[in-house]
Amino acid sequence: MPDPTIAELLKQAARPLLSFEFFPPKDDAGLATLRQAAERLLTAHPDFVTVTYGAGGSARARTLEVCDLLRHMGFGTVMPHLTCVASSRSELTEVADELHRRGYRNIMALRGDPPKGETAFRVAKNGLAHASDLVALLKARHPDICCGVAGYPEKHPEASSLETDIQHLKIKLAAGADFVTTQLFFENRFYTDFVRRCRAAGITQPILPGIMPALSHRQIQRFMAVCGATFPPPLAAQLAAAADDAAAAQIGMTWAQRQIEALLRDGVPGIHLYVLNRAHAAPLIASLRR
Repeated sequence: MPDPTIAELLKQAARPLLSFEFFPPKDDAGLATLRQAAERLLTAHPDFVTVTYGAGGSARARTLEVCDLLRHMGFGTVMPHLTCVASSRSELTEVADELHRRGYRNIMALRGDPPKGETAFRVAKNGLAHASDLVALLKARHPDICCGVAGYPEKHPEASSLETDIQHLKIKLAAGADFVTTQLFFENRFYTDFVRRCRAAGITQPILPGIMPALSHRQIQRFMAVCGATFPPPLAAQLAAAADDAAAAQIGMTWAQRQIEALLRDGVPGIHLYVLNRAHAAPLIASLRR
């Protein structure tokens, strides 16, 4: 049976939606870890979950495997990611057709980051250059697919300005995307300012804030190098001074909880948690679902 679309869930929701993001592990041991975390997180009854995309044959198969696993475990609506990386238009069409055949009706459409070891995105032979191109392909091929796209509260690292970045987002939405999920941020003012700029530019689609609990100083440094989000000095200092990983994780969870509580008070349409295939966020999620 086809999944309900997230656009429908957003329209019908009596409360903010809750969603998690998983990633396909590289081996069977990682898959076992993911399963254990998912079993615990399932008790929070998220409205949907997403699975990041591995370009290429075996990595792509692992994404589909994880999507099917989460479905089998009882996660009601599962949203695979799809990127333009290392794929031709015909290959992307083939993946879209397969997802549609399996009943998936939600896809997170992304350009994708450059492969590891490369600094610039390269368009594949007969491929697509932008997420907006992918949205257009998906909507033309399967109009009933709901497309999510990414938004960047502190600007995409490759964008020349905040204004230019908003214009790129408008192009993705004009191509048929239904909602936006943001890159992670640690200060809510970045999300608030981003939404304000989007609305001023005429963007009306829902914008879900993406939150990632900081579990260690080392972990956050790795993510900052990729996404360019601001790491607040008070949080950095607390994590650096933590006695051990458990203490650091508790500091990160407390920070994230305060972020989420403030966002919910402000009336956000939902909360998207980057859980990193771990169940550390379970106590936080449980408190939010009371």
